[in-house]
Formats: sequence, structure tokens, C-alpha cells
Amino acid sequence: MPDSRVGNGYDIHRLVPGRPLVLGGVRIPFPKGVQGHSDGDPVAHAVVDALLGAAALGDIGKAFPDTDPAYANIDSKLLLAEASRAVADKGWSVRNVDVTVLLEAPRLAPHTHLMVAAIAQALGVDGSAVSVKAKTNEGLGEIGRGEAVACFATVLIAAASPTRTGDALG
Repeated sequence: MPDSRVGNGYDIHRLVPGRPLVLGGVRIPFPKGVQGHSDGDPVAHAVVDALLGAAALGDIGKAFPDTDPAYANIDSKLLLAEASRAVADKGWSVRNVDVTVLLEAPRLAPHTHLMVAAIAQALGVDGSAVSVKAKTNEGLGEIGRGEAVACFATVLIAAASPTRTGDALG
């Protein structure tokens, strides 16, 4: 088994009136929110995809299908935690998460530290292992027109340290 693996994730959602704007597990005040089966959090969904991909466990649609009513309006931090457990069950540990959010408005800088904390908590890692950056799309496309939000995530996982027992030290 290799010592480490990298996974990439991507998600995009429409912004619509009447839904909360949840990004990285943080509810952000804004007149439009994310359309989705769950809470629609594209940051969490991109990180889930990156985690599952790094561990060769498929993708978010396979693990948490949007046809399953159990996931309707679910807090995506729960999906992050479950994906992290699945990765750990395969013998991997999360070492680093790097996220880029593309959103024209609102400004995310005042919220990124909260996103880092929420993602780190859901994954069971230190906040220093998580980075969240916000970018605009410079007015271009559906993101630039304020119709959508997208997210890219990259995750590094490494082989978990084997646990040693007194019997093994013999």
C-alpha cells in the first residue's frame, strides 16, 4: 500500500431564494441559498468526494445517493464525518484539506475561519490541516452572475500508523 494518496473533489450548486447558504458547515446570512437534496453544502460535498476518491471508495453519489430520503436536508457535516470514518476504516488518515470556493457574493473572508473549524471538527483533524480560500469568478458565467457557487477540494491522506499492542512487542 502506498504511504499517501491525493484526492480531488468538485461540486457546484444553484443559488436560489428561500434556502439557507451553507458553506463548509457554516450558515452564512444571504438572501439566496444552495439548492440541493441535503443542506446543499458544496464545500462539504467537494471534500467528501476528494476523501472518497483518495481512498478509492467511489464518490458522494455512491456513498450518499440523493435518491435516498435519509439524506434529505441532512447536515453535510455528518456526511463529512461519515466519509472520514470510511477512509479511516480503510487504514488511512486525513493529513491535509485544501478548499477553493468560487462565489461572487457574499464576501466569504469573514467566514473562512469558521469553515476551517467546522471542517476540521467533522474530520477529526487539527484546524492547521485545513485551508479554505474564497475567489470570485470576476463576473463571468453562472457563478459570476450570482446564480451558482462552486467548490474545488484537494485532500491528502496517508497510511494510518499501525497500533502496537503489548502482545506484538512480545
